[in-house]
Amino acid sequence: MSDNGTFEPVIVGFLCNWCSYRAADLAGTSRMGYPATLRDIRIMCTGRLDPTFVLRALQKGADAVLIMGCHPGQCHYQEGNYKAIRRFALLRRTLRQMGIDDARVQLHWASAAEGVQFAQTVARVTEEIKALGPLDWPHNWPNEDPYALQEANS
Repeated sequence: MSDNGTFEPVIVGFLCNWCSYRAADLAGTSRMGYPATLRDIRIMCTGRLDPTFVLRALQKGADAVLIMGCHPGQCHYQEGNYKAIRRFALLRRTLRQMGIDDARVQLHWASAAEGVQFAQTVARVTEEIKALGPLDWPHNWPNEDPYALQEANS
């Protein structure tokens, strides 16, 4: 909650070093306004993002996760973003089974020159998450550790 009592979501952003992280930098240096809800983490490639990082971010208090990378076909590691698309589909299916709304984990693209696109995406995701309200992982699931769920089902 913010000082005035309105919900301000915490969004963890996993940003590709070569494109989306640089788009964020461009948005900042160009003084483009967007909500201060994003906590960005630079990763070398969205194809290298381990899905457990997303689960851990949600478990530790994030209301949403935004994954952003190079446009398909423009990955600096040839096919990393195609790998990210496949992993994202599996992750989204797992999250649905856990009862987590699709809007809480999103995959978007922004090249290094698309600071405006980056700012608009962050603003749009922030509004979507505000409408959903807090995730509140510990209270929504009796078992706080998603990895313990995996072990219990084994």
